Parts: sequence; C-alpha cells; structure tokens
Amino acid sequence: MITAVIIAVVVIAAAAVLFVGLRRTRGGGSGLKHRFGPEYDHTVARHDGDVRAAEQELRERVRLHGSVKSEPLPPGARERYVAQWAGVQEQFVESPQQAVTEADALLARLARDRGFPDGAHFDEQLAALSVHHAHSVHGYRSVHTAARGQGGTEEMREAMVEARRLFDSLVAEHPADSTRNGRPATADRGHTSWALPRRHAKGSGTS
Repeated sequence: MITAVIIAVVVIAAAAVLFVGLRRTRGGGSGLKHRFGPEYDHTVARHDGDVRAAEQELRERVRLHGSVKSEPLPPGARERYVAQWAGVQEQFVESPQQAVTEADALLARLARDRGFPDGAHFDEQLAALSVHHAHSVHGYRSVHTAARGQGGTEEMREAMVEARRLFDSLVAEHPADSTRNGRPATADRGHTSWALPRRHAKGSGTS
C-alpha cells in the first residue's frame, strides 16, 4: 500500500513538472515571437525550421545585448546623417551599387554612434539591433547583402526602402520620433522621399 502511494506521488510530481515545463516553453516561444516579430520567422527559417535552436539563439541575443542602451547622437550628428541618407538615395538613381554600399556603411556608423557594437563585426551588430529594432532590422541585412553585389537593381531598391525604416528609428532623438502621423520623420525635413524611383535607376529594366 505504501509503495503504491509513493509511486502515485512520484507520477503526479513528474506530471506537474512536465506541465510547468511545457507552459514555460510555450510562454517563452510566444514571448520571443512577440518581441522579435519577423526576425523570429527569419531565424527559424535559417535553422531549417528547428524552433528550439532558433529560440535558443534569440534568447542568447537577448542575454548578450538586452542591456544595450541607446546613446544620444552628438550635436549636429542627426542633421548630418539625415543629409547623408538623402544624398545616398539621390545617388541610387545613377549608381545603385555604390548607393547600397554607402547606405550599408552609413547604417553601421549610425548604429555604432547610438551605442550598438561596431559595424566592423556585422553579425554582432545585427544581433544587437535585432533585440531592440526587430521589426526594422531586416532592411539592414538586405542592404548589407546587396552591398556585396548580390541581387539586381530592383532588389537593391527594395533593400534601400526597407533599410530606411531602421535609419529613421536610429536617427530619431527618441523612438517615438521615428514616425509622425504614419510618415518617416526625416521626410518632413525636405529630403528625398521614402520611396526610391524604379524607372530612373540605371539597369532596372522597368518603365
């Protein structure tokens, strides 16, 4: 009788531990999905659908970079960055490849100035950015890929448009300043518009 009671207690305890573990796993996955958004799906895909491995990587990113705090830009830096980005967008019309290369370098410098790891270590910088700007970091990844000569003109144009979201977030004085009434804050300052023209970019092959 005593043996049966002990076995029953052990089984119940094991079931309780398993239940709590499953709840924590599901809760953690749900929390990571909410925090990382599209970056969560990208990481799962990069791990060939292995959710556990992807979530382990994302948790490690949070552990390493979750405490990063955005540093204020030096006086006058915001205006310089806005002007430089506008110049890169204008350059895209004549030289898309050069434009994405300069956009890649500009984002690396801007992220460094805001307190993120140096852009010389792209993977580390991207990982840190993904923890704090998960919904806009994909554009930076696309621009970095395009800067290495991968993709055609249309892919480069799309990468530039997507990267603008991260640029606006980083260049804003505060996160809430990155958009105003649904528009990028930098667009209100008389610089190049959000979208890049398709038909004028050399080699685009579109009309």
